Amino acid sequence: MRNLFVALLVLAASPAVAQDKEKLSATDLTVRTALTFKVADSAVQKLLPAGFELNSPTAGPSKGSNLNLTLIDYLMVQDPEGKSLPPRSTIAMSVPAKKTATGEAVTVVFGGFIPQAGVPGPYFVFGSAKVTVDRRSHADAEGKSTIEESWQVIPDDGGALDVQLQFTRGELTRGKAAPKIHSAAKPEFYRIYQFEQAADVVRSMPGGIDRASKLSIRATGPRLAPLFDGSEQLISITSIPFYSRAIYVPAI
Repeated sequence: MRNLFVALLVLAASPAVAQDKEKLSATDLTVRTALTFKVADSAVQKLLPAGFELNSPTAGPSKGSNLNLTLIDYLMVQDPEGKSLPPRSTIAMSVPAKKTATGEAVTVVFGGFIPQAGVPGPYFVFGSAKVTVDRRSHADAEGKSTIEESWQVIPDDGGALDVQLQFTRGELTRGKAAPKIHSAAKPEFYRIYQFEQAADVVRSMPGGIDRASKLSIRATGPRLAPLFDGSEQLISITSIPFYSRAIYVPAI
């Protein structure tokens, strides 16, 4: 069961970085909460650019999901020379996909939210929003840890995203990967993440896991309402208290 976290990652694995084709863009350290959903396939396919098609996981905690919502709380960001860059809490929305011509598994980022100074974001698809994050951890005398998270997103174009989560911490699983992420707005552009993380599968419908004692998700507005219309199914939740990566982009 502990190896299943690889399948639930919002990103699909890809080959290691080719040093002659990609260059280091940045490094960062974040705390993440990854949610996966099942919505209408027809709605998701419309989000993908030409040449890409839906590629839902066929195994693991997020089996059957087709929409990823990743809540990212940045602790540190550095440029290739090690200079600090502004950390900006970010909400990323993506789709597990594959290239129609080659079958290569990738992830396509089609939207999300970021503070105004970061718009349009690294994938040219992020809208401006005020993002507030509140996270608390309590450990009792027996060593049981309870985590509470509150994410409030107020987009400039109206609507809101509000996520309230409370869960009991489970055993963390360490892992590494190098996924390839494409932009829905500029599909020829991609980034490769060489990352290491510690992940905790809090809820998985396919895996029969549920340690969430409180969960509330409210999504409204022009970017969210077409996908979160009440028919969506929450497939999995993964808490990632440690996520460290090096980001590579195509060398020009």
